[in-house]
Amino acid sequence: MNKKSDIVPVIEIKNLHTYFDGIAIHEDINLKILPNRIITLIGASGCGKTTLIREILALHPPTSGEILILGNSIANFHIEDLKTKSLLSKVGMMFQHGALFSSSTVVENVMYPLVEYSNFSKNTIKEIAELKLTLTGLPKESFTKYPQELSGGMLKRVALARALALDPSIIFLDEPTSGLDPNSADALDKLLSNLQEHLSLTIVMITHDLNSIWNISDELIYMGNKTILLHDTVEVASTSTQILELYQYFNGERGLSIKNFYQNIRGKKND
Repeated sequence: MNKKSDIVPVIEIKNLHTYFDGIAIHEDINLKILPNRIITLIGASGCGKTTLIREILALHPPTSGEILILGNSIANFHIEDLKTKSLLSKVGMMFQHGALFSSSTVVENVMYPLVEYSNFSKNTIKEIAELKLTLTGLPKESFTKYPQELSGGMLKRVALARALALDPSIIFLDEPTSGLDPNSADALDKLLSNLQEHLSLTIVMITHDLNSIWNISDELIYMGNKTILLHDTVEVASTSTQILELYQYFNGERGLSIKNFYQNIRGKKND
């Protein structure tokens, strides 16, 4: 079995600094994300979580530092270089509110990345899009519907299918369970966990849903003071007393109730 230190990171960030109009957003961020796990990124509003994801996706250049995806440095690449090197096809993104095209059907939304980044025939593209939708558990009768005709949970599944369209190694999720009822959120968590396992995905999600964090996260990254203050397992993060805000997050009245629930479940499984 490989030691953790021997595993090549799918994402590596070195000495990252980001400034907007002279205001520091990130200062000296260093991070390694290893493959085949679910990582949750949390932190107070405005701490730079979304900006960091945008930089990894090459949507915004950092002021200085280096970002590597699957061993390839992207910090100084032009967007056309990224397309040529097929790096963008290795990464998928599921936006918080779906960001689906309202004038296109469900299957057309999922076909879009394939039309842009593949040379497949239209029939093949449609077949692949339908396969991705099926993987997310969406019923076939929904494929020809428009986004406005779907429930919130179904919209999330369409957005997820589109993120998976190009068979990425890494997918980013922005608040995937926001706006969902508890049953739908739990179903989406189970789907993500199953997809991660069967497709050997690395999933990085921004979420503050404590149930999701305990339910499916392998690791937690906590951002604050313009940098990464903690990167460890959820168990370790939930007991750390070094960061007051993080401790209160997991051990406030609501957080402690959820923590105890999942720890009891894990304890029973180990008995």
